[in-house]
Amino acid sequence: MGWTVRKPKEKKMALTEEAINDKIEVVNKGDYSIVQVRTATIIKRDGVEISRAFHRTTINPNADLTALDADVSAVCTVVFTDACKAAYATLINE
Repeated sequence: MGWTVRKPKEKKMALTEEAINDKIEVVNKGDYSIVQVRTATIIKRDGVEISRAFHRTTINPNADLTALDADVSAVCTVVFTDACKAAYATLINE
C-alpha cells in the first residue's frame, strides 16, 4: 500500500497599497498662510485594511505647485493669493 502525499492548497493573498491625502489644512500665520497635508498609506490584504501609516508635509506660498496632487494644488491655488505670497517673501527676505 503506497502513501499519497497531498500538497496543501496554495492560498493566494492580494496585497494592495494606496496613498491618499486624507487631511489638507490651512494654517494662518498672520500675514500669510501655509498648507499642511497628511498622506495616509493604506495596506490591504484581500480588500481588508491591515496597516495605515501617515506622512505629513507643509507647503509654503513660494512652492512650485506643479508636482503636487490635484486636490492639494487646488487648495494651494486658492490660499496662496498675491498678498499671501508677498507677505511670505518679505518674511523670508528679512
